[in-house]
Amino acid sequence: MEIRVLKYFLTVAREQNITRAAEVLHITQPTLSRQLAALEEDLGTKLFTRTGRIIRLTEEGILLKRRALEILDLEEKTVEELRNHEELIEGSVTIGCGEFGAVESLSKICETYREKYPKVQIRLYTATADVVQDLMKQGLVDIGLLMEPVDTSEFEYIRLPEADSWVVTMRPDDPMAQKDVITKNDLLDKQLILPSRLNIQSELANWFGKDFEKLNVAFVTNLATNAAVMAKNGLAYPVTIEGAMKFWREDLLINRKLYPELISYSVLAWRRNIPCSTATRKFIEEINAFKALTKPY
Repeated sequence: MEIRVLKYFLTVAREQNITRAAEVLHITQPTLSRQLAALEEDLGTKLFTRTGRIIRLTEEGILLKRRALEILDLEEKTVEELRNHEELIEGSVTIGCGEFGAVESLSKICETYREKYPKVQIRLYTATADVVQDLMKQGLVDIGLLMEPVDTSEFEYIRLPEADSWVVTMRPDDPMAQKDVITKNDLLDKQLILPSRLNIQSELANWFGKDFEKLNVAFVTNLATNAAVMAKNGLAYPVTIEGAMKFWREDLLINRKLYPELISYSVLAWRRNIPCSTATRKFIEEINAFKALTKPY
């Protein structure tokens, strides 16, 4: 498959119309149709279904679209890495992270970095540690801010100083809002929202002990924001790290810490012994400089 043809394919998938796609690509409609037919023949599968003038993706086409986006993103990063040089550092650094308190430290590193290398764009991608790690292994994410517990065997990393407290989120008019802290007994008869990461569920299982199996888990979620919307509508109680939740309006939602206290730390990681762009290498230097200035805890 040629990169050019993948771009043709993605344009048709977006426009859902051969004529419009050909206009966007500045080629003739017959030429575009031939390219798509050749692509389907090379792959041995049908990528589109046609209903009148509307073109839709088959299941195979949806899979190719996802892979094509990854290939083009990787191509773009590769070109940036080859073009970068020491005298004038440009390009981008992609950072995958969750909604953690440790983003405060990340922002300080980014501030120092941007002062030195203003032509580099920092791309923030919000996802769980499992997703970020997979993207790092594919070369699509350069740096990962990952909440522990996490497998760091393939990474260099520093542990950041901020500790995230685990909390229960609720509406301010909820009866539990009158409590200073939340114990496991307060939650045994409640509908809960838990993180979907199995490693994190194991941490909560240790905290709840034998009562973990008794929980009424109404939802699981990969990130806390949508869980907060469910809580705002009174559907269930998220049990999550405070992270970005502390920025929610307190007239909509409030947090109460678990007792006994449960906290989590985060690491800022990058792949070990993997060539990277100058922009990424310089960012790693800033990470290590931040580590040298940070007191151990």
